[in-house]
Amino acid sequence: MSDKLFNKILVANRSEIAVRVINACKSLGILSVAVYSDADKNSRHVFLADETVHIGPPAPRESYLDIEKIIKAAKDTNAEAIHPGYGFLAENPVLAKRCSEEGIVFIGPTPEAINLLGNKVESRIKMADAGVPLIPGMKKSESDINVYKKAANEAGYPVMVKAAAGGGGKGMRVVHSSDELEDAVSAAKREALNAFNDDTVYLEKFIVNPRHIEFQVLADSHGNTIHLFERECSIQRRHQKIIEETPSVALTDELRMKMGADAVKVAETAGYVNAGTVEFLLDQSGSYYFLEMNTRIQVEHPITEMVTGVDLVAEQIRIAAGKTIAHLKNLSQRGHAIECRIYAEDGENNFMPSTGKILFYTEPSGPGIRVDSGVMKNNQITIDYDPILAKLIVHANDRDSAIKKMIQALHEYKILGLRTSKKFMTDVLEHPEFNKGNTYTDFIEKHMTERTVDFEKYKSIGAAVSSLVSTAKPVLSDGTATGIPSPWELLGNIQIGDSIHE
Repeated sequence: MSDKLFNKILVANRSEIAVRVINACKSLGILSVAVYSDADKNSRHVFLADETVHIGPPAPRESYLDIEKIIKAAKDTNAEAIHPGYGFLAENPVLAKRCSEEGIVFIGPTPEAINLLGNKVESRIKMADAGVPLIPGMKKSESDINVYKKAANEAGYPVMVKAAAGGGGKGMRVVHSSDELEDAVSAAKREALNAFNDDTVYLEKFIVNPRHIEFQVLADSHGNTIHLFERECSIQRRHQKIIEETPSVALTDELRMKMGADAVKVAETAGYVNAGTVEFLLDQSGSYYFLEMNTRIQVEHPITEMVTGVDLVAEQIRIAAGKTIAHLKNLSQRGHAIECRIYAEDGENNFMPSTGKILFYTEPSGPGIRVDSGVMKNNQITIDYDPILAKLIVHANDRDSAIKKMIQALHEYKILGLRTSKKFMTDVLEHPEFNKGNTYTDFIEKHMTERTVDFEKYKSIGAAVSSLVSTAKPVLSDGTATGIPSPWELLGNIQIGDSIHE
């Protein structure tokens, strides 16, 4: 390869992760190719790329999930490599295999590693043999319900039935008694088959009130494997992360070193190359258990970048080009970073999806504030894709300062035209238990179900804005008429509560 690593990379994704990869390409002097569906023709990633290829209608199966269309787009544009981002085809071994067949570099692990780590049953067996601590339960799937009953009795209730393939909370059932077990196994199988075309499930002990701790790893093709410390991802709704931070307040230096060593062991055992994330559950006694390894860049990777100074996406590209990570030595965590995922969801109504046109959009800025966004003003947000709009990331000297900075940044982040999760995020960050560091995976269910929002206050402000907009007769400085100004222009320095523009 030349000093430029690659001449051109196709980004097989959309929205904020596509923007992130395109920006990494720019920093390395590499040309980028964006693919887009009909729904994304005016999206941010399309405008930023050097070249674009239309790949079909909005339905993912006819566009972003169509492997042959992705391969054709890469060949038609002479792209030497494909970066899959996360989601869609990022953990699909077929894409990795097709890239190899076509002489295209897949920026990620081998198909064999994806296959192994994508199957939770097979990876449990492999990691058990390597001595990685596992949650008590079944090592493999069975068809006989009596095997599940025996495993549940040995592990002790509550237990969790989990799909062997996939993730995102699908095919998962918590079971509290033997009376519920058979129905839970059947339901998990049906959901897993529908979501992943694979009804394989298994059972393990359900850890009560754990923390979700993950370690970022990098491995090159020269035998070097390292970890870049942990991220705590315990603030979740429906088994999906919404707020992440690093370092974790729960880890001592000794525990961090031990878990990091096991994360490296997981990657080495799988013969892993490129960036990946090893996930653990940490119980209240300080014991931890291997959960899974994600064979891609994570949504929450920016907080690791903020505390280590390492560009993880650039390192992915370097590794795929055959470069070493030997230069990444003596890394340390500096300060504290927090990420909030900004979803097009109604945080006041059980996170129901929100759609609409973004009428007004402005991002917060300042030292230690970063926005990874896939949207801009006038974008139409539909239900075709994952509801994540952007990620807001802050970095400060310590956790308390980072929390305060994030709250202020959330207030300054203006998205008008649809509801978002910003207000909910602010309420989590302001909660006394969050500030104490008591961040367990049941945090939302335990602390946020009784929260109230003063909608009357926001209704009155909204009425004032509507009245001003309807009666104002704006003019330019030369006296000529112009269009209706934004509410922010009309109200000047008045601070409007978040809910009115979510």
